[in-house]
Amino acid sequence: QEALVESGGGLVQPGGSLRLSCAASTTIFSFNSMGWYRQAPGKERELVATIFRYGSSKYADPVKGRFTISKDVVANMIYLQMNNLKPEDTAVYYCNADRPDGSDIWGKGTLVTVSS
Repeated sequence: QEALVESGGGLVQPGGSLRLSCAASTTIFSFNSMGWYRQAPGKERELVATIFRYGSSKYADPVKGRFTISKDVVANMIYLQMNNLKPEDTAVYYCNADRPDGSDIWGKGTLVTVSS
């Protein structure tokens, strides 16, 4: 059964950095794309960054220039490097994968808290 497991969340001060990881139980090259979403308390889940099968990527405006999504197809992992973190980045971050049939898979999330 396909599964995604996130790790790397935690408490960080404003201006700090964190690197999130997402481990897939299957080859990630089989997915059309993979991405990171986040959901802050009281808000809807929103797309943060996406990386496509052949390596192109896109970012939500609030994180452009601060976050970088990457992947390791040998290790079946994707990452989200988050720099210059702000309190408004506080959220549960979820890993997502889009299957070719249009369905998708979600991880259970990892909490990122940005606070002094």
